[in-house]
Amino acid sequence: MKADPPPKRSLSNLKMVWQRLIAYPGHLVGAGIALLIAAAATSGIPYAFKLIVDRGFSDSGDIDRWFQYLMVLVIVLALATALRFYFVSWLGERVVADIRKDVHRNLLRLSPGYFEENRPAEITSRITVDTTVIQQVVGTSISVALRNIVVAVACTIMLFLLAPNLAVMILIGIPFVVLPMTLLGRRIRAVSVSSQDRIADVGTITGEVLGAMKIVLSFGQQAREADRFADATETVFTVAKRRIRLRALMTAFAIAMMFIAITGIIWSGAHDVSSGTMTPGSLAAFVIYGMLVAGAFGALSETYGDLLRAAGASERLAQLMAEKPAIEAPARPLPLPDPGEGRLAFENVTFRYPTRQGEKALADFNLEVRPNEMLAVVGPSGAGKTTLFQLAQRFYDPQEGRVLLDGVDVRDADPDDLRRHIAMVPQEVMIFAASARDNLRYGRWDASEEEIWEAARAANAEEFLRALPEGLDTFLGEGGARLSGGQRQRLAIARALLRKDAPLLLLDEATSALDAESEAKVQSALDNLMGQRTTIVIAHRLATVRAADRIIVLDDGRIVEQGSHDELTAAGGLYGRLAALQFDGVAA
Repeated sequence: MKADPPPKRSLSNLKMVWQRLIAYPGHLVGAGIALLIAAAATSGIPYAFKLIVDRGFSDSGDIDRWFQYLMVLVIVLALATALRFYFVSWLGERVVADIRKDVHRNLLRLSPGYFEENRPAEITSRITVDTTVIQQVVGTSISVALRNIVVAVACTIMLFLLAPNLAVMILIGIPFVVLPMTLLGRRIRAVSVSSQDRIADVGTITGEVLGAMKIVLSFGQQAREADRFADATETVFTVAKRRIRLRALMTAFAIAMMFIAITGIIWSGAHDVSSGTMTPGSLAAFVIYGMLVAGAFGALSETYGDLLRAAGASERLAQLMAEKPAIEAPARPLPLPDPGEGRLAFENVTFRYPTRQGEKALADFNLEVRPNEMLAVVGPSGAGKTTLFQLAQRFYDPQEGRVLLDGVDVRDADPDDLRRHIAMVPQEVMIFAASARDNLRYGRWDASEEEIWEAARAANAEEFLRALPEGLDTFLGEGGARLSGGQRQRLAIARALLRKDAPLLLLDEATSALDAESEAKVQSALDNLMGQRTTIVIAHRLATVRAADRIIVLDDGRIVEQGSHDELTAAGGLYGRLAALQFDGVAA
């Protein structure tokens, strides 16, 4: 992610989690009631032991009754604990599912520029790792913390009822425990945040390497990538060791201090029993209550660290949900003509990419593409060809000038409506890890079976699609791993062909991955399709643009030449030199 000043972490960052918890009042109430019953049963067990010692031992005929009461308390505790576990676990999973959906929904609103400035791998880590932290805390830690708070309060009250003088001694010792725990907690908070960031780095490296395995293998960089991953993992372990040491120190300190206090109180209580001012049963109950209080505070010291981790995770996720899209629909969007003509115009456009502000991708650029015209765009890499497509689809807004589709400034239209008027075949084909059918229907989700096969036939994809093991229902694998490069390209063309109502067709090297025979067939289908809509073709292979109505040549974000293939070849400019390199090379 882009660097920001480190924000202050505190439990107040859990507000986002609480807002989603209260959306399920029934489960919250159920968890609360079960928690109170379990805490009450826990608090009642020491008193049951008091009755057994003071009354059962003195009257052997009545001892069974007191043990029966104890068994009832144990059964109630078991049932209430089971219910509490169910409700809080359900809430943990439900809240995490809601957070993931909200974050993902907001990410889908953001423009491509955001993902150039922020690493998608780290965003993925936030949605997975950070939400898992929250699930653990909501489904376990918060419940444990609340249970221990209730038990601590109830048992403290019982301590005062049994022996006020001994209870006061416990209260006097509490500040000597709480203050060091608070100081340690602050250190744990900082280390926990650093630990989460390092874990995100591991996820980033993993995603990057697995996504580029062919490159890693081709260049024999397995050992280097293994070392890089090992270094990142060791960094995570180093930070985790610091956190573990601090939490262990906090836990040891809290438990040691509390049990030292309990030992002193038992010693004092033993003298009271000897003097007859306290019954043996009261002392036994007091000791058990004291142990419960000590255990509760010890557990709270552990859950406090978990809560701080969840607060950090919650803040990181809240940042994603707070991101605003750079490209938004205006308050009152202008409708685009329906059906549209596909007239595209660039008027005095100057554009710089957000990550390359010092470099103009387009400079004072003017162009009008007429309805049903086939326009070819050629030029060296980095000349600004793909930028035209990015601005036409309003993935970015130009810093100067405007882009119009059918006379409507694209900034005045709803981006979703604008993109429905455009069919696109990108150079880098994206195939989703889904069935062939779903990949094709991405062009138009309500397309019928007949329309899908018609598009596949036009793109010369029918033959290999029918040969798949389960036809259109065949799972294509991550990135279309089960298809060749040419097959993926033809599937992408078929996907675009399904958008029959789109008056503007954008082809970015649409036939670059096809063999000569397939290219000829697909080009024929595209030629028929182009007659019905405006088409802009980006091509490095000039043989594919000879038949274009007009060719423009871009260099450094400006149009340096335009005309037909024959005109530009005869002119002997940049296009002529490119044509000579390609066609003379072919002839040779």
